[in-house]
Amino acid sequence: MKIKLLLTNVLLFASIILSAQNQPQKPQTKAQMNAQKLATTLYLIENFYVDTANTDKVTEDAIVAALKELDPHSAYISKKDVEKANEPLVGSFEGIGVTYQLIRDTITVISPTAGGPSEKVGIMTGDQFIKIDGEEAFGKKIDNEYVQKRLRGKKGTKVTVSVKRGNDPELLDFEIVRDKIPLNSINAAYMLDDHIGYIKLDRFAQESAQEFREAFAKLQAQGMESLIFDLRGNTGGYLNTAIELVDQFLTEDRLVVFTEGIHSPRQEWRSTPAGVYTSGKLVVLIDEGSASASEIFSGAMQDHDRGVVIGRRSFGKGLVQRPFNLPDGSQIRLTTSRYHTPSGRCIQRPYENGAEDYAKEMTKRLEHGEYFHADSIHFPDSLKYKTDGGRTVYGGGGIMPDIFIPVDTAYNSKLYTNLVRKGAINRFTTDYALKHRDEIKAEYDDFKNFNKTFEVGDNLVQGLKKAAEEAKVEWNDEQFAHSEKFILLQVKALIARNVWETQQYYEVMAKEDAGIKKALEILGSEKEYKRILKGK
Repeated sequence: MKIKLLLTNVLLFASIILSAQNQPQKPQTKAQMNAQKLATTLYLIENFYVDTANTDKVTEDAIVAALKELDPHSAYISKKDVEKANEPLVGSFEGIGVTYQLIRDTITVISPTAGGPSEKVGIMTGDQFIKIDGEEAFGKKIDNEYVQKRLRGKKGTKVTVSVKRGNDPELLDFEIVRDKIPLNSINAAYMLDDHIGYIKLDRFAQESAQEFREAFAKLQAQGMESLIFDLRGNTGGYLNTAIELVDQFLTEDRLVVFTEGIHSPRQEWRSTPAGVYTSGKLVVLIDEGSASASEIFSGAMQDHDRGVVIGRRSFGKGLVQRPFNLPDGSQIRLTTSRYHTPSGRCIQRPYENGAEDYAKEMTKRLEHGEYFHADSIHFPDSLKYKTDGGRTVYGGGGIMPDIFIPVDTAYNSKLYTNLVRKGAINRFTTDYALKHRDEIKAEYDDFKNFNKTFEVGDNLVQGLKKAAEEAKVEWNDEQFAHSEKFILLQVKALIARNVWETQQYYEVMAKEDAGIKKALEILGSEKEYKRILKGK
């Protein structure tokens, strides 16, 4: 029977080929020939290959390999991953609304989302989820995928959790109705002093412009006259969001960005009269982690002499991806054009030497000393461009800041790296905050008092040493001495985050942040601020 079926398939395939050859046809385009070639290959594998072949996987692997040959940012996203890939930028997901950590194989609530489903039913910080829908939810089987699969779900659906709270031996049962949970893209917005505000944007998401306007209005009401806009580590997001945010800082009819590609004619975007902050002093913080939309923003500010850019050379991602949906619900994000700043600079760094060489760019920057010395970066004269005011800026990949800030060498100790990599510092500070939350709040009254007076004493250092030992991190006194100031500040900041909110982490860390310190210095001197923007 199998042989008869195989012969039938062979004859059918042969007759299709012969029939096609005998029919007068228009000459095929290259694209049509290649499509036919791929379709024929899959047909042959499915019908004549010696073993059973997973043609779905073969097809996906072929697409991934093809896109890899084009550029570093064209990508294939499987059907099951499309929603997950879009989630951080869409700005919300559906679930129960808790920030959690897996502490000793147990789901521990760090904080319920304000106004979210969990807070509404009474879930509290420090609660441990022991059962989910009657099933034990602790132990080695628990990972982030397990948690998200069981706690996330469609709005309106229900999940039951059994919670251990404090030392109470009885579990508390809660029925939680899932709802839409907002994902804020602004991590922090507060006043650094009486006149200078600070906003930290994590990504350029769907609602980021509205979040910015709300944060800006809040700071303006507190007396803000100058702004530090922090885009360090911001890997980008939506082009439209970047344009809308640039629009908040420019007067009407200024070029924001333009894109071009072989199949995509030049397209320009210009500012509107909608800007809320078009003349006040501005500093933009960037680093090697600032990419794409972050570079559109910082490039526009620099080219129009609108603000001072401080930090290190940005990532250099200036390729525009357009999503194309495939028949099975999967998606190709295909590069269709390049971003250019208002002066004409191409943001994208070179990738002609292949994906592997491209991926090593940050390592090469480290080896060349770029993270520590501005003069290790050389730009050819052929890539010179001019800002509105006549300052010289360079293309060739990424945005070079007006003022260079080297990497803090306190990051460089092996001890600090291992404390972070193995989760010791995070587990220790989370445990400490959960145990001492009430007494910290009672002793310091509010965060401002905590930030002014709380000190990481020897008892906490000994606790961190013990956590390092449990995580199999070798403690080195010499390395600790090198990174001590930074490690102790991290401990304090993480405790603040776990007792209050994420913003408080940034407020603590700002004290020793070289970029913020330099920004405060520049903004504090009208003469110096103007001198930098005039390129003198």
